[in-house]
Amino acid sequence: MRLENSFIPVPGVGETTERTLWRNGCTCWDEFDGSLVGPTQERRVLSFVDEATDRLDADDADYFERALPTSERWRLYEDFRDDALFLDIETTGLDHHRNDVTTVSLHQGSRTRTLVRGDDLTADALAAEIEAAPLLVTFNGARFDVPFLEAQFNHPFDCAHLDLMYPCRRAGLTGGLSAIEEAVGIERDRPDISGRDAVRLWHAHERGEDGALETLIEYNREDTENMKPVADAMAKRLHEEVFEAVCEIG
Repeated sequence: MRLENSFIPVPGVGETTERTLWRNGCTCWDEFDGSLVGPTQERRVLSFVDEATDRLDADDADYFERALPTSERWRLYEDFRDDALFLDIETTGLDHHRNDVTTVSLHQGSRTRTLVRGDDLTADALAAEIEAAPLLVTFNGARFDVPFLEAQFNHPFDCAHLDLMYPCRRAGLTGGLSAIEEAVGIERDRPDISGRDAVRLWHAHERGEDGALETLIEYNREDTENMKPVADAMAKRLHEEVFEAVCEIG
């Protein structure tokens, strides 16, 4: 499902009105029929479509993040999929006031970059990656990764943000990232490691143990890269459930 199918960002248009439009053939902005709503709603929809078309042409995901209800932000994904930045972090613990970020992996297109504490992991390097992307995608990043990074580097990282955990739950994909990967048929090259293992590997690296950092980076990168097929599976399921199922009724 794409943003162009969405009328719910329009003030005063809820799920019921949106579904009524879909059932009557108004499945995208270009097909809007004002006779299906009242005159006030018609004016609002037409005004929204004019502005939203320009915003979409400008790749302004921030505009749509603000306009969409929080539960519907998954609709950002298809339009910004190709340039979305997938991010995952490893830390020495769960408290962003006491613990440290050790590695941050960022996957965009066919490129994956991992920033490492004590080397190239800096606020400027993160900002250059995150703020240049139209859409940031994480798993549980709204509660963990992003607040941790902002506290660690005392820097707000501004970017439209899709946290996959919530739309995955809505799509029936529950549990942690590894459980969801298994549910959608993603196979890892190695068994997954726990947060405790990630901490152990970092401390082993600090002690100079050969291969510890490389192993930590490999797992961090795999977590990040696997978010993309997870996001694809989530978007496909919700497209079928939210959009296609309604349109077929009509």
